[in-house]
Parts: sequence; structure tokens; C-alpha cells
Amino acid sequence: MKKFKLQATTTFGLEAVVKREIEHLGFENISVSDGYVEFTSDYNGIAKANLWLRSADKVLIIIGRFQAVTFEELFDQTFELPWDELIPKEANFIITGKSFKSTLSSVPACQSVVEKAIIKKMQTKYNIRRFPKIGAEYTIQAALLKNTVTITLNTSGPSLHKRGYRHGQVIAPLKETMAAALIQLSYWRKDRIFLDPCCGSGTLPIEAALIGRNIAPGLSRKFAAEEWEFIPKEAWQQERKAAYSAIDYDIDLKIYGSDINAHAIEIAKVNAENAGVDDCISFKQIPFNKLHLPGNYGVCVSNPPYAERMGNLADVERLYTDMGNLFRHNKTWSAYFITSHEGFEKLYGKKADKKRKLFNGNVKTDYYQYFGERPPK
Repeated sequence: MKKFKLQATTTFGLEAVVKREIEHLGFENISVSDGYVEFTSDYNGIAKANLWLRSADKVLIIIGRFQAVTFEELFDQTFELPWDELIPKEANFIITGKSFKSTLSSVPACQSVVEKAIIKKMQTKYNIRRFPKIGAEYTIQAALLKNTVTITLNTSGPSLHKRGYRHGQVIAPLKETMAAALIQLSYWRKDRIFLDPCCGSGTLPIEAALIGRNIAPGLSRKFAAEEWEFIPKEAWQQERKAAYSAIDYDIDLKIYGSDINAHAIEIAKVNAENAGVDDCISFKQIPFNKLHLPGNYGVCVSNPPYAERMGNLADVERLYTDMGNLFRHNKTWSAYFITSHEGFEKLYGKKADKKRKLFNGNVKTDYYQYFGERPPK
């Protein structure tokens, strides 16, 4: 079966998480670079990666990679790629681009050259002058980095964080892909209590439930490559069927989400229902200073408010102090918080056991990790 070089793009700092996911899915020839992980697979692998990757942004097919310092080189080497085997004459092909530390620094000019090369190559097969662009969407990217050109096709379409369950949100919501990564960076496992005391529209508890039940995060959405002629429909049907069969409906999950905002809790309940996990999450409106931990040996993962994104600074700092007071009194709990507030540890009252720099949207943050006692075996 035909093999493809694939690239899973990701937020800077999450490459290791995405690599582990790709390894777990059984893909081969894995390599990691800043902002993406590359691997090899077949038609079914394209479908499988889109359905199952929790922390990646998009899955791209690498059509070609070459050196170019002139527009002539860019045109000629783009023309040599097998566009006539990939793109039908009705395709709505869109060219995007980016350039960093490259001689060819004008992105619009590079996009234009790439498009002209693709059109000329397709004309050799279809023998027509103009292409109607009324069919399935094929988004092609020409990415230049230090004069190396990587030409890719976006199989995902919209970013993989768009799971399809979020029909309501609050201010500064956490992306689903980031939420899944934060959970996977924690010590939470499906047999332990999960808590988000600042759950907003419920993204972290919902992603935990999807992980706990082994539900593929892409099951409720469509992908661009499902409409492509060169990828067999059977590949998508087979992988969706396998994903439905893998769901664990019998697992007893203990997942809790709370928030001071009653409207946010109502949104969270609807989102959880849309995701099919409303029966294994308990959502309640509770101010943090009234919260009681629902048992021992639990794991708290939370995206609390921080002044750059939401909330009054004095209220935010008081919340961080309350958090420290709560979790210091129960040493069986592990707690994980993402925030841009550089004084978090001082307000919390304890230095983190581990910190990890991450970008939440365009905001530079730290992921503060406090490790509790391990559960008895």
C-alpha cells in the first residue's frame, strides 16, 4: 500500500506529547522538530491520525522538500511534484505560505510561483487553461525555512482542536488540544479522581472523559481529506468503525468540574452532553473558597484566570493563595496549573516540583506541577 510522509503540527512545547501519541498509535519513522512531528503511514494512517491525535493541530502530507533560493528553482521543483496524481481538475486548491530566514522572503510572491507551477503541471494532464475550483478543498502550503521548502497538503481542514462539541464558551477558553496535552502531562489516570475547580465551559473535564473512555477526539467531525479522490473512502470507514469499537463504556470515571460562574457551568453541561460524556462528569457552581476535595489521591488540572486574559488582578491573586491553602492540606493530591502570572509560586505558597513553558494562544505561560503522594497499590 502507498506510504506517505506525514507531519503533525503542534504548539511549541507540546512536541513530546504529540510524539508519544504518535508512538502509541503505532506509526513509524518518527522524527521531532520545533512545532511538528513527522512520521510515515498509509491511507488508513491519514484517517487514524486525524481521528485520534488529541494534542496536534493538523495532519499534513509532505508532498516535497527541496532547496530553493530563486523563484525559478521554486517553480521547477514544485512542477516536478505529482500534482496530476493528487488533484482533480475541479479541485478548489488554495495556496498558503510562510517564510523564515530564507532568500525568498516574499510570501505572496512564493505563493504565486507555487500556484503557477501546480497549474502548469495539471494542464499537462487535463489540457485546459482555467480550473473552475468548484470541488473539494485542497489547501497547499509552501513553508520556507532557511531556504528549505516544504510543500504540504492539509488533510485535516480546520484545526483538530475543533472537536465539534463546543457550542458555547466563556472568555478566554482553553483550546481542546492544549487541554488534552495538559492532562497527558499530568499524573492523572482513568482510575483516579480528576478535578478542575475553574472549569469554565468544561474543556478540561470533557477532554479527561474522552481520554478515560478512550473516545477518539475526531469522531464527531469531518476532515478535508475525506472528500479527496486519491484517498479511498474505505480507509475512513474502517478507521471510524475501529474507533467506535474502541470506546470503553464500562469504565467508572470520577471527574469533577466547578466554577464560580453559573452560566459557565450551564455551558459546560451542554458541551459535555454534545461530547457524549455528560454521564461521567459532575459539574457544580462552587466558589473556590467553598470547595471540598472529593476524596484522596486525586489530580487537579486547571487553567485558572490570569489578569492578561480575564479577571481582576487582586481577585486572581487571592484565588492562587486559596489554591495553595487547599492543596497543602491534603498531600495525596497532585495539582497542575497553567498561568502567565510570574508570581504564582509565591502566592500559592510553594515552589513547583516542575515547571514547563507553554504558549496558551499567544500568551507565554508556565505550567506549574505539584506532585502529591502516590496512591497505594
